[in-house]
Amino acid sequence: MQRLIWLILVTLPLLTNAEDLKRVVDLRGYWKFSIGDNPRWSSPDYNDQSWEKIFVPSPWENEGFGGFDGYAWYRITVDLRNVNDKNLYLVLGYIDDVDQVYLNGQLIGFSGSFPPDFYTAYNAHRKYYIPEELINRNGKNVIAIRVFDTILEGGIIKGDVGIYSNKEIPKESYSLEGNWKFREGDSDAWARIDYEDDHWREIMVPSLWRSLKKANIEGTAWYRKTITITTEMLSEENLLLVMGRIDDFDETYLNGVLIGKTNDRKPFGWSESYRQLRTYSIPKNIVRPGQPNVIAVRVSDIGGDAGIYKGPLCIVPESKLDQVLRAIN
Repeated sequence: MQRLIWLILVTLPLLTNAEDLKRVVDLRGYWKFSIGDNPRWSSPDYNDQSWEKIFVPSPWENEGFGGFDGYAWYRITVDLRNVNDKNLYLVLGYIDDVDQVYLNGQLIGFSGSFPPDFYTAYNAHRKYYIPEELINRNGKNVIAIRVFDTILEGGIIKGDVGIYSNKEIPKESYSLEGNWKFREGDSDAWARIDYEDDHWREIMVPSLWRSLKKANIEGTAWYRKTITITTEMLSEENLLLVMGRIDDFDETYLNGVLIGKTNDRKPFGWSESYRQLRTYSIPKNIVRPGQPNVIAVRVSDIGGDAGIYKGPLCIVPESKLDQVLRAIN
């Protein structure tokens, strides 16, 4: 029974839609589209004038590409000069099977795994946080999406496609959703701020390990993310690191210093740690204002699915925590 409840909890993020958000840009309509695969197609400078046009959302089979399975790309240019909202998310609905999403040439999200380690994410609702530093608030922004499909329908098949904001999230918060570094195994050295993690894989957070075709692995893995904490953030009251929900146990470090852990392992291995929202105080004396700061998280799993599987994930002033929690419920 406990595992049934757990499965319901971890499935909820996949079933949620954009109803709790405000759409600020409607992206339903005709996008540029091309069969094939070329990394240059993610560049905002690439000339896509000769590409086909295809309606989004709709299976590409319904748009003149019946029977096609394989790689294809979508592109669209969006002017955000009149969008003043903060905390923006790109919502793409459901994509069959695998996707990588770029904004102005930078990867902001992906679901599933491309060949040769293919893993479908056809039933995952795509909602990707857009880092503020990647947005051109003075003009055009290029969204490029790489898609791989195997059988049946392919492409951006359904959903309320658009750019959304959540005004309930306090402007003082610093979102940690998106791409993190990930590595299986265990080493104390991986907590260090000076450790080189360029060779690590990328994983979307929040998500389960199986998003990297890591299903049903028992053991330990590490996450790392480099961020900048500004002097303005430090002028606020005490800061909290909110790490969402993690299956099963974690030790969380900032700049090599352990700032919190959750582990309630009980007899016979049973635990409810996966239910607990992680909130850890950030000691200001270990923060490097305006410089790279490294969050490193050791995650240990005792069976079934695993990982940092559900938000919220952010740095927030202590007095704003309740507002963050209301925004995601």
